[in-house]
Amino acid sequence: MKKPTIGFIGLGLMGGNMVENLQKRGFELTVMDLNKDEVAKVIARGNATEASTPKELAEKSDIVMFCLTTSAVVEKIVYGEEGILAGIKEGSVLIDFGTSIPASTIKIGKDLAEKGAGMIDAPLGRTPAHAKDGLLNIMAAGNKDTFDKVKPVLDEQGENIFYLGALGAGHTTKLINNFMGMTTVVAMSQAFAAAELAGVDKQQLFDIMSSGPSNSPFMKFCKHYAVDHVSDLGFSIANANKDLGYFVQMMNDLGTVSQIAEATSANLQEALGADMGNKNVPEIYDYFMKLEK
Repeated sequence: MKKPTIGFIGLGLMGGNMVENLQKRGFELTVMDLNKDEVAKVIARGNATEASTPKELAEKSDIVMFCLTTSAVVEKIVYGEEGILAGIKEGSVLIDFGTSIPASTIKIGKDLAEKGAGMIDAPLGRTPAHAKDGLLNIMAAGNKDTFDKVKPVLDEQGENIFYLGALGAGHTTKLINNFMGMTTVVAMSQAFAAAELAGVDKQQLFDIMSSGPSNSPFMKFCKHYAVDHVSDLGFSIANANKDLGYFVQMMNDLGTVSQIAEATSANLQEALGADMGNKNVPEIYDYFMKLEK
């Protein structure tokens, strides 16, 4: 059976590795990215071309894939004059692998449906190294028939494919997951800062906490930075700030609030304002060490 043609927009660290994996598996791709060096790398590997507009990319593709930074960017690429919506073919599917606002995802899905096209939101877990080997965790949601249609391609990209139900459930689940993870890292980072400020041995604090139910991989990441001065959780404060902001917005859209998320988001925003955006999240420990009342 002929493999579907794929249009891929967003060749950052994760997206670029996903594209390389698809190329190794024999897919024909059309790609776009503002970084022309990354586009050139893809084309040099063969079986790939560059599109000049999202509309052109959609016209050439059976499946359009996004690995983009924000919902605002996604909407610009979908709704622009030369956007995806203007060019997508009946029967095609858009897969958004980024972390987006669920309400935006649902709106885009409805507009695509009017053109006879489907949409799957499929945010990712694991690392760019997993992406290169096709071993991602993929949290997919959308119409079941649409999901079944693209699942063979998702199986080439992920080791674990989770189907979560109606469109938007993937992005919702990812935001909840990141809310849990990032609030945990921020809280644990302040715990180590509190120990340092109070003159308590941080290694002993870790030994005590890690021998009980607070033990987790996230605690180890925080300990690695605060105690061992090794920053090995590859997720930036800027990305955490974006995701927590999206979670706060999602809760507002649901008619409720999360004071925990709002407090964590405020810490992340202040760290971002202190020019720490490119640092890994456990490095917010340094922000807490300098924080004054």
